[in-house]
Amino acid sequence: MNYADRVKDTTTSTGTGAFTLSGTSPTGFQNISAMGAVGTTFAYAVSSGALWEVGTATITATNTVSR
Repeated sequence: MNYADRVKDTTTSTGTGAFTLSGTSPTGFQNISAMGAVGTTFAYAVSSGALWEVGTATITATNTVSR
């Protein structure tokens, strides 16, 4: 499992499948590439309004993670 400080990204993906991330982080944050290369597993947290989830994800392609 990999860890990195201040990683934040956005997505328009919905549902329970993979996330395709924008690859552009807000000022002061790193994007998903800071977590490592394809195959890297990491802990994540996502939120959308009052909805949220935490879990473990794996980088499957550039700016794409599966949970």
